[in-house]
Amino acid sequence: MTRPILWSFRRCPYAMRARLAVQSAGITVELREILLRDKPAEFLQASPKGTVPVLQADGRVIEESLDLMLWALNQNDPEDWLAMPGHGYDLIEEADGPFKSALDRYKYTSRHVDVDIGAEQHKAGLFLHQLDRSLKDRAFLFGDRPRLADMAILPFVRQFAHVDLDWFNAQPWPGVSSWLADFKSSDRFGAIMKKHPQWQPGQAPVAFPERRAA
Repeated sequence: MTRPILWSFRRCPYAMRARLAVQSAGITVELREILLRDKPAEFLQASPKGTVPVLQADGRVIEESLDLMLWALNQNDPEDWLAMPGHGYDLIEEADGPFKSALDRYKYTSRHVDVDIGAEQHKAGLFLHQLDRSLKDRAFLFGDRPRLADMAILPFVRQFAHVDLDWFNAQPWPGVSSWLADFKSSDRFGAIMKKHPQWQPGQAPVAFPERRAA
C-alpha cells in the first residue's frame, strides 16, 4: 500500500501541528521536507496555493493543517485528543484568527505598514491571559492530558514567544510559560523537529514518525 505523502517545512507552526497529530495517531507517512523559497514542481502540482502542510492520501489532497490533524485523529486517537469540550474548538479558532493576525504583525513588521509593536503584543497577550487562566492549576488546557487544542495552539505560542523571548518570559503568564516549556522539552516535540534533508525527486522515502514519541 502506498503511504500518504506529507509535504512539510520543519519550522512552520502549521506543519508542526500536522506532524504532531500524525505522530500521535501512529500513522506512517512519507515525509517530504521542502524549503518555502524553493518549492518543487511536484509540490505545487499537488497544491497550487503553495503552503504547507499538504497531505496526499488515496487520491485526496488535504491543504489545511487542522483538517489534516482531524484526518489523522479520526483514524486513530490513542491519546484521546478529540475528547475535549466544544470550547476547545473555539480556542483553536481564536488562535488561528485574532491571535495569529497579531502574531504575524508582531513578527513580520517589514510586511506591514505602521505596525505598533506594543499594540500587537497587547492583542496577542489578551489571548495568552485567557489560556493562562485555563492553565492555572493544571498541566494542559483541559486537565492533566493534552487535547487537540493544546497541540493545535502550542506551535503558535512558541513562535510568538521566540520573537522576543526575554519580554515573553517577563510576562505574568506562569501557566502558559510552564505549558510551553514542557512542550519544548518533550520527546514529542524533539521527534517532530528532527532535521531532514530537502526533498528531491528520486530520493529514498523518509518515513515519519520513525518511532512513537512519549
